[in-house]
Amino acid sequence: MTATLTPAQEAARMVDSLGPEALAKAQAYTTGNHWVLLGGVLVSVLVAVIMVRLKLLDRIAARFKQPQRFLPTLLVSAAFLVLSTLIALPWTIYTDWHRERSYDLSSQPLGDFLGQLAMGEAIGTVLGGLFLTGVYALIRKTGKRWWLWSGGLAGVMTLLGLLAGPPLIEPLFNDYKPVPPGEVRTALEQIAEDVDIPKDRIFLYDGSRQSDRFTANVSGLGPSARIAIADVALKEASLAEVRAVTGHEAGHYKLGHIWRYVVIFPLLAMLFFFLLDRLFVPTARALGSDARLDEPRGLPVFAVVGSVLGLLVTPLTNTLTRVGEAEADHYSLVTVNEPDALATALVKTAEYRYPRPSAIEEALFYTHPSVEKRALRAMEWKAAHPKAEAPSATAQ
Repeated sequence: MTATLTPAQEAARMVDSLGPEALAKAQAYTTGNHWVLLGGVLVSVLVAVIMVRLKLLDRIAARFKQPQRFLPTLLVSAAFLVLSTLIALPWTIYTDWHRERSYDLSSQPLGDFLGQLAMGEAIGTVLGGLFLTGVYALIRKTGKRWWLWSGGLAGVMTLLGLLAGPPLIEPLFNDYKPVPPGEVRTALEQIAEDVDIPKDRIFLYDGSRQSDRFTANVSGLGPSARIAIADVALKEASLAEVRAVTGHEAGHYKLGHIWRYVVIFPLLAMLFFFLLDRLFVPTARALGSDARLDEPRGLPVFAVVGSVLGLLVTPLTNTLTRVGEAEADHYSLVTVNEPDALATALVKTAEYRYPRPSAIEEALFYTHPSVEKRALRAMEWKAAHPKAEAPSATAQ
């Protein structure tokens, strides 16, 4: 008679089933990501030094008789965004394309990657340029409290992005189509009904274009909210796994996690702008820039301060995200009740997120609880809430 495994043993067995080679590969990729995060700060400093020493923005600003007016500010801000992207392009290709392909996490051709990067940069240049122009207007008009108003502007931009992202921006990068009739659509319609998302907003998209990762998401806000599942999920997941993962994503929406970011992001933006107000002069001096805070040619200074502060605040934002992920897992278990499927789907993500990090590594770098920990919670739920249903069929 076979002994019944404890939840901890079941979770460990699932992770061990990946094999030592896959686990070692996942650990190498995850550790590399930590170094990429740190390297990104060094690259941002290097980009800023190059731009300041070559006076790239100074030359552009010098072409305008009144560089502090709207159009000159917008153009200099846009130039900064474009130039910084171009200077850092080799690093971006290495981190976002080469590494993904070398770890078999993407098969996207370089040409397609660069085309999508250019499209994203074009959108970011327009929206980012307008945002930065607004920030400079607030610096000049609101005095010492500019950082408070700028944080509010960041909140407005966040809301607009949440509303406009799904219907206007995301379709530029992927092809979204209704999920075809069948078991998967029926299951997703039930989940959509539970979270008050209309059934005509359930989509299948070609996520395999960018990545071979199994994923689904519930994005948007209010009238733009929708459920989207990647084609990879239908190819590699069972129906139960699709239900469990989509239930998790629906949990983020139902539990209002998006509103946390609507509140938290502006507060973090206010903190950043407050610290930038104090750190701008010494940072500019260290970089060799003579720009003032209210001049867009000082944007390289903004970038350096932002990258360093962003790195320092990462453990805090990661902790907030991990809490939300654990809550969404619980929501899926309660509403969908597919603990085995949730656990096996989570184990599939271990190829790009090492499932057994140390407590310190998880606290500092992980945006999700470790896979083994999440699988353990699913198995604990299974033990506490047994069910007699037959296993779910494979998704078709």
